[in-house]
Amino acid sequence: MSLLASDPVSGATIAVLFTLGAGIAAALQVAINGRLGARIGTLEAATFQSLIGVGLFLLTTLALRGGLGGVFAGFRAPAWMWLGGAMGFVIVSAITYAPGRISNLAVAALLITGQLFMAAIIDALGLLGFGRIGLPWERAAGILLLAAGAALVLKR
Repeated sequence: MSLLASDPVSGATIAVLFTLGAGIAAALQVAINGRLGARIGTLEAATFQSLIGVGLFLLTTLALRGGLGGVFAGFRAPAWMWLGGAMGFVIVSAITYAPGRISNLAVAALLITGQLFMAAIIDALGLLGFGRIGLPWERAAGILLLAAGAALVLKR
């Protein structure tokens, strides 16, 4: 994939750039939520930040979709699909609680390591309706190296 200006922008290019931006936003979110959590309390900060996110999603959905019918359709989806919201609760809680205790870098490293580990399991076993994608030694080595890096950044 090429990101040269002369190439037409593909969906994959947009996905790569959007995801890279999300990674930058996630690092900022760790630092910001950690500071707010230290100021007003972990649960209070996580709740506040989640409300800001819900408000932005509601406004964006209304602006781009013209209504909330698609949102309400989520209640007709299988209940296991609702767990994404619970995972968001865990993530926001952790990134609000942990930075002041182990550092922003350690939180980000552990979060990414956990993500890659679980993503590899989902791919390898074909969980949640995804097709199976093998776990060759290169992928396994990458995850192990990242885990080692996360352990190293826990040192202060």
